[in-house]
Amino acid sequence: MSNINDTYFDGHYKDIWRTMIPAELTVKEVDFMLSYFSLGPGSKVLDLMCGYGRHAIALAQKGIAVTAVDNLDEYIREIKEVVIKESLPVEVVQQDAIRFTSTVQYDLALCMGNSLNFFNAEDASLFLHNTCSMLKPGGCLLINSWSLTEIAVKSFTPRSWSEIGNLKFLSACEYLFHPTRMEFTSTILSPDGKTEVKNGIDYIYSVSEMETMLNKAGFKMKEIYSIPGRKKFTLGEPRAYIVAEKLS
Repeated sequence: MSNINDTYFDGHYKDIWRTMIPAELTVKEVDFMLSYFSLGPGSKVLDLMCGYGRHAIALAQKGIAVTAVDNLDEYIREIKEVVIKESLPVEVVQQDAIRFTSTVQYDLALCMGNSLNFFNAEDASLFLHNTCSMLKPGGCLLINSWSLTEIAVKSFTPRSWSEIGNLKFLSACEYLFHPTRMEFTSTILSPDGKTEVKNGIDYIYSVSEMETMLNKAGFKMKEIYSIPGRKKFTLGEPRAYIVAEKLS
């Protein structure tokens, strides 16, 4: 799913992302973060566009201080409920992640769930520059994407349909240029006969374009994995995990 307007994430729609993203994937991603970036109590992590907090909460449960940022009220309220209930070390911020800044110096920043591809090149560059400014020298950024050119060209499907829980999704997609992007129109059909139509855009960046943006923002690209910490990314794989390090 792309950056479709999330206003329909209420009632029985709110668990769509949970259905799409298996819990075991989050466990594997968090295990990678802990080991690869040597995280532990005392570490500070910035989770940008944190969604419902699947990484922020899991990391905080390990004693790691997390700042979780998202612009959607429902996500923020849900995370706060868990944080208060479990007394977790999470600062929850409702704000546009592109322009979020902090005086805290973080060990690691996260941009997961294809979130960076929601932004055009100008906004993505601003996002990366601001993120870099909040990292310690040698701190890292982990980006999860499934809209790299090397992925999207192979996986592009003009029309598709699927079922998630008791909802049906009909999707029409165009691959467009200037800027390179995929524009989606998704029709959501619920069992009670209700229909919603949502539009979304994923901006497409090649590995080379991504590396250029990272370099200009003050990062160097260290590695790209398809399975975090285990398998390096190769052409056409369905997802990528980009590790970038802040230059001193």
